[in-house]
Amino acid sequence: MNKILVIGALGQIGSELILALRKKYGTENVIAADLRPDTNKKLGEDGVFEVVDVMDKDELRNIIKKHNIDSIFHLAAILSAVGEKNPALCWNVNINGSFNVLDLGVELGLKRIIIPSSMAVWGKNVEKENVKQDSVLQPTSVYGITKVTGELICDYYVQRFGLDCRGLRYPGIISHGTLPGGGTTDYAVDIFYSAVKGEKYTCFLSEDTMLPMMFMDDCIKATMQLAEADFNKLEHHSGFNVTAMSFTPKQLAAEIKKIIPDFEIEYKPDFRQAIADSWVWSIDDSVARKEWGWKPDFDITAMTAEMIRVLSEKHKKGLI
Repeated sequence: MNKILVIGALGQIGSELILALRKKYGTENVIAADLRPDTNKKLGEDGVFEVVDVMDKDELRNIIKKHNIDSIFHLAAILSAVGEKNPALCWNVNINGSFNVLDLGVELGLKRIIIPSSMAVWGKNVEKENVKQDSVLQPTSVYGITKVTGELICDYYVQRFGLDCRGLRYPGIISHGTLPGGGTTDYAVDIFYSAVKGEKYTCFLSEDTMLPMMFMDDCIKATMQLAEADFNKLEHHSGFNVTAMSFTPKQLAAEIKKIIPDFEIEYKPDFRQAIADSWVWSIDDSVARKEWGWKPDFDITAMTAEMIRVLSEKHKKGLI
């Protein structure tokens, strides 16, 4: 990868991935792009930032040509909770936007395209524990439906056009860098903000809702590691299982209380509970470990300590 474009660069993952990519490949070689302007100049101050709608294929083509892009990380998507409120928008952005990226990949001869998937691809008739790489995909949320479709489309472009397209099935991502953007696992980020502020947290999932999770540092590590893997050694392409830990809101609250003993939590499940109930409890990522050497660094204890350390510092400075 010589010249990289990150679409959806202002999102939870994109905003941190762009910094890691620039550190490794050089700021001048990594272009940030998003539908929203970079009003805080977070990504455009030191490097190039472009405003682009992934639905505007012509403008996207112009940016790829303008910067001689050879690799794309396509992270722009409508997430699960938002998708349930607007299914048509979710489909349009997640599917037709990806088609634009893939078509331009073929047309312009791009070297590599990374389009993430999600644990939302599973649903009915799948085992809840240690779900396998090739388990049945029958999602019940529109977000999950778009992710299954996206995986199949990416694999089709690999087979039909020889396009190098790759993706990971992200579990819930926990980060102290950017606020979450409408996902069902957002509680596992929101809870830390309440904890460091000394506020009681109201969780929108039940206390025993077990879900797979990953700390952002591991998310970035996995994304870059897959992107840099030898294509010839990959038997799978668009939907690699990856994970780091699984826990319930009650278990996470208990970890927080080890550091902040006075932390309080209550549970008031809302519409997101039905989405979470359709998802798996834990993931078998042995295929990713075998094909490109995946291995996480953070468990729930290490992640909790780091989240509280960083957010506590931000709170003292009045940044949150």
